[in-house]
Amino acid sequence: MARSDLVVRFAGEGGQGLLSTATGLATAFTQVGYHSQTFATFPSQIVGGPTWMQARISTQEILSRGDTVDVLVAFNEQAYNAHRDEVSDTGIIIYDSEQFEPTDSSKVLGMPFGKLAKSTGNTRAANMVVMGALANVAGVPLDLLANFIKKRWASPRYGPEIVKSNIQALLLGHQESDKNGITLGELDKPVPPKHEQILINGNEAIAIAALYSGLEFYVGYPISPATTILTWMQSNLVGNDRFVYQSSSEIESIASIIGASYAGKKSMTATAGPGFSLMSEGLGLAWMAEIPLVVANVQRGGPSTGLPTKTEQSDLLSAINPTHGDVSLPVIAPGTVEECFSATVAAFNWAEKYQGPVILLTEHSLSERQQNIKRPDIDNIKIENRTKYTGDNGYLRYENKTLSPMPIPGSPGSYIANGSEHDPMGDTTHLPQRHLEMTNRRFSKLNLLENESYEKLNEEAEICLMPWGGSKGPSLEAYNLLVEEGIDLGWYYTMYINPLPKKLVEELKRKKLVLVPELNYQGQFSSFLRSHQINAHSLTQYTGLPFKVSDLRGKIINALNDKRK
Repeated sequence: MARSDLVVRFAGEGGQGLLSTATGLATAFTQVGYHSQTFATFPSQIVGGPTWMQARISTQEILSRGDTVDVLVAFNEQAYNAHRDEVSDTGIIIYDSEQFEPTDSSKVLGMPFGKLAKSTGNTRAANMVVMGALANVAGVPLDLLANFIKKRWASPRYGPEIVKSNIQALLLGHQESDKNGITLGELDKPVPPKHEQILINGNEAIAIAALYSGLEFYVGYPISPATTILTWMQSNLVGNDRFVYQSSSEIESIASIIGASYAGKKSMTATAGPGFSLMSEGLGLAWMAEIPLVVANVQRGGPSTGLPTKTEQSDLLSAINPTHGDVSLPVIAPGTVEECFSATVAAFNWAEKYQGPVILLTEHSLSERQQNIKRPDIDNIKIENRTKYTGDNGYLRYENKTLSPMPIPGSPGSYIANGSEHDPMGDTTHLPQRHLEMTNRRFSKLNLLENESYEKLNEEAEICLMPWGGSKGPSLEAYNLLVEEGIDLGWYYTMYINPLPKKLVEELKRKKLVLVPELNYQGQFSSFLRSHQINAHSLTQYTGLPFKVSDLRGKIINALNDKRK
């Protein structure tokens, strides 16, 4: 019987090529029209430790990583013991017979990964042996994977022997697995989308979008899971009037981009929770002095060092209020890899539009996730640029009650960008009336951002589901299942968190109950919604892993039953 969906998990230790194998599998299937999504989790040490990554392949759009595993590839006994219970009743376990022999499972396929690879003359081809076995048990044409190998190692720097040995390893794995006779059934043929697809992860989408948004200045400090944004910039943000630098600390990063933006450059940095905490004072200065910039906070488990390589949604309240005093920073939180691109463009536009810092709040599960998305239409991206002052000297930057053009230092109209409360020129003042006026000015500018879009389904329902960030996909999959079961439930979603779209707030206020799936202990987004007089209730999880659709479905049903009592 043909199947439309396949989840393959590779489990072992860091350094065994698990991540590259899963990515290669997703890439191969994407190239011929399937939908693909990967998910990885690994320890914080550089080498070793329990690591796993999976690829979900489907003929339909993929919303979540998948609840169960169809094929588990176990590279050692520890991985087998840790993951075997997540294999579906009809699933298959492929294991390295050179490492161990399971005694308690019937649907297993043992193969000497290393021995077969060595026979090709390429000891590093063990993962291609595994790919060949997967092709056999999942009914995947070998040509699909062979063509991927030819494209992957086509560069002259690899040489023809690499391609030859990898294809040979692929065939050996296929032949070896065929001896067992265990199969899952064929995978349905794909229906390639009419639009061009690219396979990309969230951090890459952010970096590319920043480039096309006009980014000129990037300074960052390495920190998981944001580091790859910095490394991408170092390779790609090049040319005249563009600057990339690895700083010595997050404090240096935020101070540098404030200075660059004050000088007229579109500026950005990216960090994670601990680094974001260190940027607190700088973000307060950028808010006070009204300096446009973008800070990407790629959330991980916290507090302190916490879970550096796990996912969480626990930085929301600190993103909105990251510093002392009356501050409410704009926050945009993408929920998919595709939204990582559009959210970044929106963040730069917001920064220029309201003249201040904007927080792009993403998370680990999105940063590492490879997913096929529609290639962005670069030519039609709407870019907001700041209004620059072009008049004479004597300009009072902070005289108006709302926005005012920004002079470039060294040109007419230069002003003081002061962290103290200031008069119209920017000089320090402690007058009560002036603090009142400037506080109102800073907060009133947020009104310029509250007319953004949002999603809604079955808007007449009295109870609705409203996730945020990376919980969007599993929530939407659970929602669709519940609707199919006849449950009357509405759906709302937006990536524009602060300020929320004004019309969205008005609609949510009329609901009897808003259920909020989120990955934190405190129920931070529901708390934020309640501050807007919305009756919100959180469905929380704080394991360091994304929601499973089945678990979330159960939480929603329980909440609905509690409401009926």
